[in-house]
Amino acid sequence: MPLRLIQLCLLLILSAGASLGQAKPLQVGITEVPPFVIKNEQGEWEGISIDLWRAVAREQQLEYEWVPLSFTELLNQVESGKIDVAVGALTMTADREAAFDFSHPFYQTGLSIGVPHTPKHGILQSLKALFSWEFLSVIVALGLLLFAVGIVLWVCERRANPEQFGGKASEGIGASFWWAAVTMTTVGYGDKAPVTLAGRLVALVWMFAGLIMVASFTAAITSSLTVSNLQYQIAGPQDLPGSTVATIPDTASARYLEDNHVVHRDYPSLTEAMQSVLDGRTDAVVYDRPLLQFRNQQLGEQRLDLVPAIFEQQLYALALTAGSKLREPISEEILRITESEEWRAIQAGYLEDPK
Repeated sequence: MPLRLIQLCLLLILSAGASLGQAKPLQVGITEVPPFVIKNEQGEWEGISIDLWRAVAREQQLEYEWVPLSFTELLNQVESGKIDVAVGALTMTADREAAFDFSHPFYQTGLSIGVPHTPKHGILQSLKALFSWEFLSVIVALGLLLFAVGIVLWVCERRANPEQFGGKASEGIGASFWWAAVTMTTVGYGDKAPVTLAGRLVALVWMFAGLIMVASFTAAITSSLTVSNLQYQIAGPQDLPGSTVATIPDTASARYLEDNHVVHRDYPSLTEAMQSVLDGRTDAVVYDRPLLQFRNQQLGEQRLDLVPAIFEQQLYALALTAGSKLREPISEEILRITESEEWRAIQAGYLEDPK
């Protein structure tokens, strides 16, 4: 009896050891964030981070299962240990490093700004500005003012000075209009001049008023001709204060805007944030450069202009549960892959601009 009991115990121990030896597949959490994690039309996962992980798992002979999660759930579950690895576009930060471990970074980028597209300024744009309603309204208003001054002067001069402002009403008013125009522009040909006291008082007032009118008219013309040239009102992060900026909540871009006291509106997705700029509801969008770049390609002719400046450097890495034994081998594999031609080809396949 004791012998059989011993045999039974040994059998149970061996069975338990065999069960423990069958390691279950790694739970790999992912959240859709193109171009790093994309769900294609066939329902399969692809993207820069997905291709990277597949290469790592292949070389390390790791079995795994995809676990699709929201971004918030992804962070919470890797921290709690419910998933083994988080794959996506996770920025390395001090707060996150305290909650879980990061692999070696595989992508370096930063924040970028998207602004409404404005065609390059040229002769055609200048000509269009000359025929804009703003410009024409200034011309009409100036013409009416010259006409009014001309009538006042004609009333004062038509009887006492018929040689210069006499004749038919149309002729006299036309001469007064001419006088008002050349006086305002300080050209003063001297071919016509008032002789009455009232006419000279009108002329004196108009001479001083003309200086103001010329300055105002010049400013109006300059504004009309150059407004279309101001295509980069926002040329860098220093221009963001005073603008309304679109972004995604609980991200590095949102924290940057909050820290720098920039007025911003949160949108649930990058596509909606970019659409708000296209619709004129916001002035710009701030987000990670590669994500903006990828989404912008999908907008086609309606794409935004991406400001060249990149700021707030970011490093993307895989996230693992704190103290994970996989950290070292995975980091070594990432270093090997990111130094290869294969890695450059992977990035180009998703970020290369087709235009």
